[in-house]
Amino acid sequence: MANDNKDQKQHAAEQLICDNRKARHSYEVLESVEAGIVLVGTEVKSLREGKVHLDEAYCRITEEEAWLVGAHIAEYEFGNRQNHLPTRRRKLLLRKAQLRKLEAKVKQKGLTLVPLKLYFGERGIAKCLVGVCRGRKNFDKRQKSKAAEAKREIRDGG
Repeated sequence: MANDNKDQKQHAAEQLICDNRKARHSYEVLESVEAGIVLVGTEVKSLREGKVHLDEAYCRITEEEAWLVGAHIAEYEFGNRQNHLPTRRRKLLLRKAQLRKLEAKVKQKGLTLVPLKLYFGERGIAKCLVGVCRGRKNFDKRQKSKAAEAKREIRDGG
C-alpha cells in the first residue's frame, strides 16, 4: 500500500511533454524502461513548448549505446546559428545492465524498442519511457478497439 502511494506521488510530479498514442495502438507493450536523454539547450526549450512528435520514432542499440532515432523536436524559434537539427539521433542514458537486458529482448523475433512518451521528471530533467513492444496484427487492433468500445458502453450505462 505504501508503494502505491509512492507511485502516485511520482506520477503527479511528472510533466508530460508528448505521448506516442500511435505506438500504443500499433504495438503491444511488454515492458517499459525509463531513460534519460542527451539534449542541447535549444532542444530543451522546444520540449518545454511541447513542439515534439514521436510518431515515426524508434530506438536502436548499437555498440552498447541506446539511441532515439526519428523523433522530431522542432527548432527553437528564438535560437541562433547554433540551433539543433530537428531529427538528429539522440543518445538515451541507460545503465549497462539495462542495455544488455533490452538488447537480448530485442534480438528475439518480432520485438522492437519504441519510445512511448517524453516527460520532465520530478527534478525537471527530460526523460523518455521506452517500451519493448511486439507489433499487433490488424485483427488484434480491431479486437482491442471493440473491447474498449464495450467497456465505454458499460461505463456510460448505455
